[in-house]
Amino acid sequence: MYPNTLLVTGSSGLIGSEVCTYFANRGWRVHGVDNNSRATFFGPQGDTRWNQARLQTLPHFSHHELDIRDRAGVLELLQTLQPEAIVHAAAQPSHDLAAKIPFDDFDTNAVGTVNLLEAVRRHVPDAVFVHMSTNKVYGDTPNELPLVELATRWDYALPEHAAGISEQLRIDQAKHSLFGASKVAADIMVQEYGRYFGLKSCCLRGGCLTGPNHSGVELHGFLSYLIKCNLEGTRYFIYGYKGKQVRDNIHALDVARFIELFIRSPRCGEVYNLGGGRNNSCSIWEAFALAEAVSGKPMLYEYVDKNREGDHICYISNLTKLQNHYPQWKVKVSLPEIFAEIHQSWLKRGSGSMRCSDTD
Repeated sequence: MYPNTLLVTGSSGLIGSEVCTYFANRGWRVHGVDNNSRATFFGPQGDTRWNQARLQTLPHFSHHELDIRDRAGVLELLQTLQPEAIVHAAAQPSHDLAAKIPFDDFDTNAVGTVNLLEAVRRHVPDAVFVHMSTNKVYGDTPNELPLVELATRWDYALPEHAAGISEQLRIDQAKHSLFGASKVAADIMVQEYGRYFGLKSCCLRGGCLTGPNHSGVELHGFLSYLIKCNLEGTRYFIYGYKGKQVRDNIHALDVARFIELFIRSPRCGEVYNLGGGRNNSCSIWEAFALAEAVSGKPMLYEYVDKNREGDHICYISNLTKLQNHYPQWKVKVSLPEIFAEIHQSWLKRGSGSMRCSDTD
């Protein structure tokens, strides 16, 4: 028997909106929390009101205009709603932008998470808490693994790393970006509320989370922006690593499917790397080829011989732990399907002019 009331923060964003849709269509009463901070962080191109309007056509969905930094508002909402499960997907998501707005970044990512955790502990201590963390909690530690340069990508040089980055990789003594550091703080607090207070919780350290409902902007969004640039004929900027940097990509629907399994069978203070794995990985050059195959248009780009600070050269999520704990879950949406869906979504929404850049 499922819980019947779900609270989703960042409900108008990529993962939040997918989770809202997934659970609302399965009979849950879904409450979304979002104040369109993405537009504040990224300007008009980051606006998510279109997605909020789409969600408000769902059955049993209610929108709450609330900033998670509003501690009193968060405490009151949790006390009033009494949700059986919370999916925390709200964040300041850009590691480039974080350096310019460190207070806003930390208050949103770290303090906002603590506000929610404490509200859960006080008012709904039996609820399940799912936190959307990030692979940026590992900082640039993945770059310490030996790599080999192939024709179109970097890859792991040693067989024991072939499956990708596991949860055993250290998260300290590395360069994270301020965004990565604020997400580390949130990640550790979610674990601590699970281990110290027994809160049923997990941190999902996402690879490149993607899908058709991404309000992409220059500073956040790999595939969504790349495909948008291709459609517009806009120049795409590649920053360093010869354009061979690799990300694994997971569709938001596959994320929602795992969240359902965790809510049905929760654990306390768990950590999972959640991504597309090797089969859904691609480099910039490989992504160019996939985008061109979908649209029939050539990719315009410019190479900048300077990588972003703390950027991963090759990141593939090792899914072994997750699949051992939840063997019924697997990645279902393939990389070509992801490209096709994002392409169609931009066509339907239309695309304004913008300057695009690389990686997540």
